[in-house]
Amino acid sequence: MGQGLWRVARNQQLQQQGYSGQGYLTREHGRRIATNNISNTTHRKQAQGGIDIYHLLKTRKSKEQEGFINLEMLPPELSFTILSYLNATDLCLASCVWQDLANDELLWQGLCKSTWGHCSIYNKNPPLGFSFRKLYMQLDEGSLTFNANPDEGVNYFMSKGILDDSPKEIAKFIFCTRTLNWKKLRIYLDERRDVLDDLVTLHNFRNQFLPNALREFFRHIHAPEERGEYLETLITKFSHRFCACNPDLMRELGLSPDAVYVLCYSLILLSIDLTSPHVKNKMSKREFIRNTRRAAQNISEDFVGHLYDNIYLIGHVAA
Repeated sequence: MGQGLWRVARNQQLQQQGYSGQGYLTREHGRRIATNNISNTTHRKQAQGGIDIYHLLKTRKSKEQEGFINLEMLPPELSFTILSYLNATDLCLASCVWQDLANDELLWQGLCKSTWGHCSIYNKNPPLGFSFRKLYMQLDEGSLTFNANPDEGVNYFMSKGILDDSPKEIAKFIFCTRTLNWKKLRIYLDERRDVLDDLVTLHNFRNQFLPNALREFFRHIHAPEERGEYLETLITKFSHRFCACNPDLMRELGLSPDAVYVLCYSLILLSIDLTSPHVKNKMSKREFIRNTRRAAQNISEDFVGHLYDNIYLIGHVAA
């Protein structure tokens, strides 16, 4: 019935074994006390603690009774903590046994917000008959629809009142969701540049090293497989956003959005060169510095060298 309930049953079995062993150790320790005249105060406290845990996990059941413990006999906060480790499928199965507990709205609210971090409906007064369990099913259905046809998926969310018809709201939903197919998402963002603009502004690259910021950017907005207009658009938007997040650094290094654009392209080409098995003669650090400074002459040689080291040690910026 899920890893959470399995661990509870397993812990119960271990506690039973530990309790039997504890009794034996207590008697054995008593004999040693009689022989060596050593105080057993600490051991009594440990034994007493073991008995308390044992009785808690048994939850007033007889020793002969076997099977899962009854969560309804535990304190409510402990029962909800146990059930919070279950996914939606296992929680539905658990509701067949513990209907009131497993159908609790707080559990389903946690499942919704941990999978879909932002929905417009979260910030609205819930309609009559609203339940987070039903919302979870709708969000799951909408995600599957999006992964088949992005436009139909977004329309589904809007028809159910889950998302507002706003590029900013759609961008927040995409930014906080990890269940969407990245290939379909790339197609959708290529068609909806208004959503793409809002999605870029949600990134905060303050005090991040350029290659690391580029990796974070491409984790949310996947780069196309080939060069083209869309890749140029992504790099342009990233360059302006990176400069907006780091104005002091840009002034210190003497960089402009155009210079950052050149650096980003250089990092992508270097990533391909160093990671591709088809490239036999890898670009050296000296060659990278020379080529990059030809395109952007005001860039510090030390800074470009650090860029090369980052790619060499960490890997591709758009993998």
